[in-house]
Amino acid sequence: MILVLLIVALSFSSPYFATARNVSNILAQTAVISVVAMGQHLVILTRGIDLSVGSNLALASVLGALCFHAGGGSFAVVAVMVASGALVGAINGGFYVFGRLPHPFIITLATLSIAKGLALELADGRAIPGMPAAISALGQDAFAGLPGSVLVVLGVAAILFIVTRTMVWGRWIYAVGGGPIAAVRMGIPVSWVLVSTYIIAGTCAGVGAVILAGRTDAGSPLFGNLLELDTIAAVIIGGASFLGGRGHLGNALIGAIMIGVIRNALNLLNVNIFFQLIVIGVVIVVAVEADVLRNYLEGRVRVFQAGRAQ
Repeated sequence: MILVLLIVALSFSSPYFATARNVSNILAQTAVISVVAMGQHLVILTRGIDLSVGSNLALASVLGALCFHAGGGSFAVVAVMVASGALVGAINGGFYVFGRLPHPFIITLATLSIAKGLALELADGRAIPGMPAAISALGQDAFAGLPGSVLVVLGVAAILFIVTRTMVWGRWIYAVGGGPIAAVRMGIPVSWVLVSTYIIAGTCAGVGAVILAGRTDAGSPLFGNLLELDTIAAVIIGGASFLGGRGHLGNALIGAIMIGVIRNALNLLNVNIFFQLIVIGVVIVVAVEADVLRNYLEGRVRVFQAGRAQ
């Protein structure tokens, strides 16, 4: 509802906002955030957080560019980027769970720095131009009237929706986030569920690297700056809770689109680009406070209902 109201208001504020070209630009520009936000969504469902997604994406794009210059074709380049993302995700999940760390903030903050440093070292601190034609087409061309990157987003969303809504594993994720102790007592393999969510988050970062490398026809260690902020904002705006066990994949996508719409509108209205960071930060604070208020009101309602039942 908020997204619809925002679109209506902006359509009156700028004559260029509702044009087909601008809508296509918004969808293309939010594709990376959307894909990575879906992985972040699963992590947050389990009461976790992944701060490394931006650096993970940058490292994956650099490795993909190096693979291309080493003679790799489209399939090899995509495989390298996705595998790189998944590996970083596996390291995050493995160290968090089996290293018995108190919170994933620690390991993902460490891999944020490590992955960024590796990307800068491998790329010698600059972008590496060149990508296979198929990847460039995916990032720049339109298919059936939609940007190719949007089709990738829809494909990833369909897979994750099926997995989280129709498979037992998806129910386990919600159970682990909603009550970790109860999940252990029910016999759910909590450790592997947690690791799997970080692997998927890393894989989504790798897919995001494919999209961004296709759009720019390059790999760069500077990709993904503040991407962790955008993805967390998208998930929280979409109604997921940091307390775990609450959230819907489709709402995370809506949150990502809202961020893209806000930024696009600020650009069309000639608002200073630095002010955009302030706006996104304010939106996160409001969304988190709304989540806290919602949990408080729901708790009060449950107490009231329990009192009436007695």
